Amino acid sequence: MIKPQYAIIRMAKYKGGTVSRIEAHNERTKEKYASNPDIKTELSKYNFHPFKYQGKYRAVSDRMIREAGCKVRKDSVTMVETLITASPEFFAGKKPREVIEFFEYALEFMKDRQDPRTYLSAVVHMDEKTPHMHLCFVPLTPDNRLSAKTIVGNKKALTKLQDDFHAFMVKKYPDFERGESASTTGRKHIPPRLYKESVHLNNLLEEVCNLIRQLNPLNKKTLMPVIEEKLGKLFRGTESFQTELKKIVKKNKSLTAEISSLEQQLADNTGSVLKELQEKQRLLELEEKERLLANIPQEIIDKYNGRPIQQELSVNKE
Repeated sequence: MIKPQYAIIRMAKYKGGTVSRIEAHNERTKEKYASNPDIKTELSKYNFHPFKYQGKYRAVSDRMIREAGCKVRKDSVTMVETLITASPEFFAGKKPREVIEFFEYALEFMKDRQDPRTYLSAVVHMDEKTPHMHLCFVPLTPDNRLSAKTIVGNKKALTKLQDDFHAFMVKKYPDFERGESASTTGRKHIPPRLYKESVHLNNLLEEVCNLIRQLNPLNKKTLMPVIEEKLGKLFRGTESFQTELKKIVKKNKSLTAEISSLEQQLADNTGSVLKELQEKQRLLELEEKERLLANIPQEIIDKYNGRPIQQELSVNKE
């Protein structure tokens, strides 16, 4: 199975009361993190700041807001956190210098969108399963308004953020993929990997069918082993789909809502939530594979299950 490489960016908004809790997680101010077992504190010494930690998030953000002359309500968003990372496959085998370069390059993308003078901190966590960066800033606009709504925007704006980020990152890292936009598919992220895999399996299926059509008494002994081998490859590629599809039949209706909810929780527990988010996304992708499975001829399934094939496997005696 072809594994994808994605550049990932997410945004979350926070009000004043939660800012200190986010800081504790990002800056590793606690000795233990029972809520996130993925954190290996012995590796925290390798965490680094592409943008220097400015001080206590709440104190610094309050000062920035005060100096900008903004009024703050109880429900005002006073901090936005941007999570930047990539697929685990991208980081596999990367040297420390290469990891640093990735996050420094990604930070340049954000500097073009948000004034660095509003930044509270940018820290890269190397002590979890996948390296990732937390960039926290005060949502001040160029005209000194406190407006997370203007900066983060709506769903359409977030889709554009994803598109722009991919376009920026792929200049330096051409292996990154980008799924079709939800605005054209009506669905969440659908990666090219899915289509590549479908094409591969469909081509293999067509090869098997063509070989079956060629069977006759003279070549049966030669072709049958070839057909058996290709059938094995075909079903190894689709058998796992069937197993996983059974698990999500009752979940499909709620998956999209769950993904939306998980995105809002990212900063609470970034490592484990991102993992769960990716799992939910993977389950959604399996819906596409279900369509592929539906196209497999019954005689092929009969062959795989050890039952005699009645149609195309029968030898043409004419």
